[in-house]
Amino acid sequence: MFEFAWWWAWFALPLPLLFMLLPAQPRSQGAALKVPALIPGSESAVNKPGRSRWLTLIAVLSWTLLVCAAARPQWLGEPVSIPNEGRELMLAVDLSGSMKIDDMEVNGRQVNRLVMIKSVLHDFIERRVGDRLGLILFADTAYLQAPLTYDRQTVATLLDESVIGLVGEQTAIGDAIGLAVKRFKKREDSNKVVILLTDGQNTAGNITPEQAKELAIESGATVYTIGVGADKMLIRSFFGSRQVNPSQELDEDMLTDLAESTGGQYFRARNAQELNSIYETLDKLEPVEGEARKLRPRTALFFYPLSLALLLTVLPALLYCFKNIWYRVNGRTRAGGQA
Repeated sequence: MFEFAWWWAWFALPLPLLFMLLPAQPRSQGAALKVPALIPGSESAVNKPGRSRWLTLIAVLSWTLLVCAAARPQWLGEPVSIPNEGRELMLAVDLSGSMKIDDMEVNGRQVNRLVMIKSVLHDFIERRVGDRLGLILFADTAYLQAPLTYDRQTVATLLDESVIGLVGEQTAIGDAIGLAVKRFKKREDSNKVVILLTDGQNTAGNITPEQAKELAIESGATVYTIGVGADKMLIRSFFGSRQVNPSQELDEDMLTDLAESTGGQYFRARNAQELNSIYETLDKLEPVEGEARKLRPRTALFFYPLSLALLLTVLPALLYCFKNIWYRVNGRTRAGGQA
């Protein structure tokens, strides 16, 4: 369907007529500047009635096209249904000092826990089409790195730019949950899902995990906790190799209670494969269905009348210049022939 977005701009169309109706100013009887006719026959050409009518017609058309462009003509396409359903997920990632332990493997390469989380979480973020994502980074305290947004690329970029020790060396799990719940307060029709990834226990912060749990229950937020870290790791030294448990400080009881009390679930990620399967389980979260929305694509058409008006304005000037050049060249040729 064709329409004008600013249809009221057409009221400017009769403005030139108003100027024509104004009383003419009396000409001054004083001295005037006289310009000699350097081009033979130019005076008679200017005063030709046919030329005047063509110039008037071009001026009328140019003004009409300019007003048409100002009215913003556009073409509206057929309504397209936009799905208005999705999840709202707040990702809370641990950046404490223990995340630098190299007990994970990605593509056959030994890496630390944060690198593994970034590798798997990046694919999880890419699959969140239609979901709103947020990012919280926590260590000594929690910081909101990205508010809830549909811009998945920005969230992935901010996650990739995070480094261990950016916000301290300890682990403030309670602060991370509390900050996520606070960001959900204004969303009444949301499923309010928090996904927390950590490899330790709560050792810092202003809010305890118990207090954060109560806040989550009160606001209706669901918390999914993921404990990251291998159970076995070989340490080589001068006296030989020995096997240790690098995740012995992981407080699984607290993480389990925090998740189950809010209607969520606790997961254990000992390697990249387990973490990826956890994300596949989280994919099954029910989306929040909203009212159907329709969008009509719009195609702007103002540049067509604007380009035509510019062409009509420039073309007479170009023709006049070419005519002057022709007169000059023709006049010189005649003068040379007479000489």
